[in-house]
Parts: sequence; structure tokens; C-alpha cells
Amino acid sequence: ITHYYIETSDDKAPVTDTNIPSHLEQMLDILVQEEHERESGETGPCMEYLLHHKILETLYTLGKADCPPGMKQQVLAFYTKLLGRIRQPLLPHINVYKPVQKLIRLCGEVLTAPTENEEIQFLCIVCAKLKQDPYLVNFFLENKLKVLASKGSASVITEDMLKGQDLLMTDTGQSIQPEEISNAAGAEHTEKEDDLSTSLDELNVTSSPEASAIRLNQDYNLVNSLLNLTKSPDGRVAVKACEGLMLLVSLPEPAAAKCLTQSTCLCELLTDRLTTLYNALPLSVDPLDIESVEAVNWGLDSYSHKEDASAFPGKRALISFLSWFDYCDQLIKEAQKTTAVAMARSVRERFFVGVMEPQLMQTSEIGILTSTALLHRIVRQVTSDVLLQEMVGFILGGHREPETLTDINRHPLRHRLIEHCDHISDEISIMTLRMFEHLLQKPNEHILYNLVLRNLEERNYTEYKPSCQEDKDVVENGQIAGKYCPVIVGLDLFINVFLFLFSFLCLVPEEAKSSYHVEGTGYDTYLRDAHRQFRDYCAICLRWEWPGSPKSLEKCNLEASFFEGHFLKILFDRMGRILDQPYDVNLQVTSVLSKLSLFPHPHIHEYLLDPYVNLASGCRSLFSVIVRVVGDLMVRIQRIPDFTPKLLLVRKRLLGLEPEGIDHMTLLEGVIVLEEFCKELAAIAFVKYHLPTGPLINRTLALQLE
Repeated sequence: ITHYYIETSDDKAPVTDTNIPSHLEQMLDILVQEEHERESGETGPCMEYLLHHKILETLYTLGKADCPPGMKQQVLAFYTKLLGRIRQPLLPHINVYKPVQKLIRLCGEVLTAPTENEEIQFLCIVCAKLKQDPYLVNFFLENKLKVLASKGSASVITEDMLKGQDLLMTDTGQSIQPEEISNAAGAEHTEKEDDLSTSLDELNVTSSPEASAIRLNQDYNLVNSLLNLTKSPDGRVAVKACEGLMLLVSLPEPAAAKCLTQSTCLCELLTDRLTTLYNALPLSVDPLDIESVEAVNWGLDSYSHKEDASAFPGKRALISFLSWFDYCDQLIKEAQKTTAVAMARSVRERFFVGVMEPQLMQTSEIGILTSTALLHRIVRQVTSDVLLQEMVGFILGGHREPETLTDINRHPLRHRLIEHCDHISDEISIMTLRMFEHLLQKPNEHILYNLVLRNLEERNYTEYKPSCQEDKDVVENGQIAGKYCPVIVGLDLFINVFLFLFSFLCLVPEEAKSSYHVEGTGYDTYLRDAHRQFRDYCAICLRWEWPGSPKSLEKCNLEASFFEGHFLKILFDRMGRILDQPYDVNLQVTSVLSKLSLFPHPHIHEYLLDPYVNLASGCRSLFSVIVRVVGDLMVRIQRIPDFTPKLLLVRKRLLGLEPEGIDHMTLLEGVIVLEEFCKELAAIAFVKYHLPTGPLINRTLALQLE
């Protein structure tokens, strides 16, 4: 190869017309064969020659000059194959990692360059080697000397300034002689990059009138090159670059994590692209279309509008946005902890707060609906605990003290979203309720505490004063005195549970019931679902260390005024209007309330599922709200002729069995939802009371209750 450069007179001929590619391949074959023939870990004479004579440095120089044309591709391919095919560790050698560092800097300089494929393959093999031995990443945190000077004065670092400085040692045990950095000179804020890898955070030298200090920062050029290649128009190259970044962020080395978040533009790239893709979405997208897009995977973002029979305007842009969000989510999920926190915080501040919040706070109904549907999709999609934490903070804020009626402005977005659950637009109400329903199912304790539990902490929704020693004993044992009907206190728990169930099942008057006329709408279905869902919720809440019994009333501040909180207030208000609301709204309201009821916290169980809780004056519970609805219903039934036959027709119509054209449709649909909701609450209450759960007992109870 050297002879070619000595003898050739035509340096314009492409490298493929020369013997260079074949000789490079022969060199690789010789090195691989030599390694196979020797004992493991032993370096042969050919490899010694390559290392000692700085062959890789020479090849780097030839590749950088790209002479003859195409030489850069050949050099990249040689490096890639060398690192990939040689089993012994090469990167720790200074005559390997130094030229590798330099070659990394050449990658991603120009998008759509003819060497892009070779560049990404080279970068990915380096990432793979670092994944195998994470400590090696310290070789690729390159020093950058920054001269900080007084305003208006030149910054000159001279040998005299560096005299007397002790020899500096890097983390890798290699020395930096003062003369190696003595020529860092130039105008204000000039920089000189050296080639030695070190994790020194700062180098201070004696100040002078000319320069106040030299700061030793670090470049992470491996990350920078990959970031550039993520912008490649070639989808395969961009995905490979994303995969390389995924490997690098997961490395456990603290110095690398710090450098990655402080000295690269990774966080900015993630959030800027999220912003760009979000802003490329149409101003109005049908929520059903947003929901219809199947689960996206960032590595499989391929879509053909012509081949899609269910295409809609903006689908390409939506898939691109959701794919990139999925990448951010997975990147944060895989990242080293400090890196993950920095990236998630950047997504919150630069995207959630900076871009999404103004959209969610606007007054345009179309804009609110679209932005809420997108937020709902994001809530469903997020899997990283760290990103989820930041998203929860964005939506709900961090407050954990009991709410008051006057603190609505403490976190305006939270209040606005809760208000949207009772919006004049039914579509906005349903979409916002669905967002909260999926948010509640996320494995994050703060969600439920912020929305509900902080207001139930003191149990000041109860009104109880022990009147005798027996009642005091009950309270001291952590039980809820008076929670059962006085007639049955002291009877077997099994009977008490039946009382609880019948309290819900008998709420709706017989003339307002219609499920027993239709097959497949029995209580047993709800019982099976409640068992499964309660088990899932218990698994989520297991690590939250919730108490097994309610807080002792003697330790509660029962004198404080009770406010159920804005979220429950809206839900109870909506529940109170169940006979006058559209069917779809009622389904969503009851769905959220049933999800809340499933949580295995004793205060939630008492407040939402205990018919006999002794409510304080002016307080309401879920049961008391339903009782009021039933009272209203019994009055209305008297005004509607043939109420029960009409109710049955509406139920059949909802099942697709009867035509339209029935009067009092909203009321009758509300009655059906009410009946089904009471059966669902009865099933949840039964499951949560820890009765035997064998199949035989469940079937027996179901039959008896029916």
C-alpha cells in the first residue's frame, strides 16, 4: 500500500481501480489467521507490527485525505472488520484507540455522504465493544482545553505559565506532560482538543493578566457523530445510529453519563425532534384516528400511505411522532440513572411544558380535543418509570397536602384537565376521563395520592364519637366502629359481606332492572373481572407499602373540614347527573370510578364502597351519591308509562337487537348504566373483603345474589 503512494502518478483514479482493497483484505486475513494459530490472549508478530508502527494512524491519515477517492470507505471498513473479527482486546492500546478517536470525528460530518453506511457500521462496532467492557468508554471522553480570559484581553497559555505544574495522570494511567498543553493559545475562548482520554473535570493553572484559567472540559465525539447520523435521510442509517446511542446511554460509567448529559446535545436533539414532529401534526385530528394507530415501535417506523386502506390525513406525521416518542421512552428506560433523569427532565421542560401545555390550556374545542387525545396516547404509551415520573409531575404537579376549594391555581394544568372531565363538549369530557383512567393504571403511587388519597388521609369524612368502652376498643383496634348496620354487629363477617353486596344490588328498584331479561348480563361476569383486575391492582400497589387497615380514628383530625378533592368532586357531580347524560359519558364516568374502587387502600374502600360509613355533616360518598340518584329515579318512573317494557327495549337496542325511536332514551340508558354499575361495585366489594375465592364458592354466591 505504501508503494502505491510512492509510485502512483494518478491520484484521481478511484481506490477500487487499485490494489489497495485487496491488500487491506489480505492484512485482515493474516491478522485473523495469526490469532487463530496462537494461544488465547497472545499477541503475534504481525499484530505487534501493526501496533508498534502505528499502521492504524497511517490509515486514518489516508482515509481523512480520501486519496485516492474512496479511500475513506476502505479505511472505515478495515477498522470495522479489525475490531469485529479480532478477539483480543484492541481498544485499550493507545495506538488503536487514538486513531479510532480521530476516525470517529470524521463520521457524520456530512449527511448523505457516500461513506454513511461504512461510518455507521464502524461506530456501531465501537459501541458494541464498549458494551462488552464499559470501562473502555473512558478512552473516548476526549479532553478539550478552554481558555477563560478577562473581557477584552487576549488569552494566551505559554510555557512559562505552565512551569512548575506537576505531571498530570489520567484515569487510564497515562501521563500528560505540561508541554503537551503548553501551545493552547489564541483569541478569547479558543479551544484545543488533545487526543488523550481522561476524566479530569477541570485543570486550573496560575492566573495571569493574560488568562485567568484553563478549564479541561470533555468531548464525547462518539455520541456527537451518532447524533448527526440520526438525522440521515436513509432510514436504515438513522435506526442504526439510534441503536448505537441506546448502547451508549446504558453504560454504567459515571464519567460517561456526566459527559453525555453535559457535553453533548443528546437531550436537545430528543426534545427538539419531538417538538418538530408534534408541530408537524395537523391542527385537528380525529381522536378515533389517533386511537386507531396500532402500537408503534421506533425501529420500525415504515409507512406507505398508498398501501394503507385506513389512511387518514396526518397519519404519516402521527406515526413519526409516536415512533420518536417511543424511542425517547425506551432510551430513558435503558439509560444509566443520572442520564435517564437528565433526559426525562429535558422532555418535561422542553416538550411537555414548552409545547404541549399551551395546547392543552387553549380555549379552542378542536385544539383541546386533539391535544388531549395525543396526551392520552402518550400516557398509554410511556413505559419508563423515570419519564412517567416527569409526565405525572407535568400533569398533576407535586402537591401531596389535602386540597382546598381555593387552591385551584397551584397547578393550573391539573385543574384545567380535571375541569375538562365536565366540559360542555361531551367529546372533550370523554377523552379527558379516558386519559385519567389510563393514568390511574400506571405504576406510580403519586398519581392516586395526588388525585384522591391526600384528601382521605384524616378520614374526616366520618363522624364518630365513641360512646362506650366497647366502641372505644373497636376504634383502638383500627376498625371502623359503626360501619355495619347495628342489627348485625357481631355477626359473622360472611353475613356482613352479603349485607354490603345487597346494599349495592338492591339500590336500583325492581321496576328499573332489566338485566335478568337478557342473557349474559349477570353478576358472575363482573365477579370474574373484579377478581382479575383486583389481583392486577394489588400487584401494582405492592411496593407502595399501603396500610392494611384504616388509620385509627383517635389519630385522625376529624374536626377539620372535609373536601373530597377536585377530581372526586367532578366524578361525583357527573355521577349525580347519570340520568341526564349521554350513554357514552356515563360509561366513562362509571369506568373511572370502578377503577378507583379497585385500589387496595383501606380509605378508598371505606369511602367508595362502604354503604354504612357514618358520613360527617355535609359530606358525601359514592354510595350516598347513588342513593340520591335512585331517589330521583323513583320519582321519574311514576311519570313514564310502561317504564319497564321501554327499559327492556332500550337494553336490547344497546345490544343491537331493536330499532331506534324510543322516547326518554337518555334517562333509560342512564338507568341501565346505573344498574350495571351497582353490580360492578358489588362484585368489587366482595372481592376486596378477602372471602374464600374458590370457583365453587364464587358460583354459589353468584347464583344466590342473582
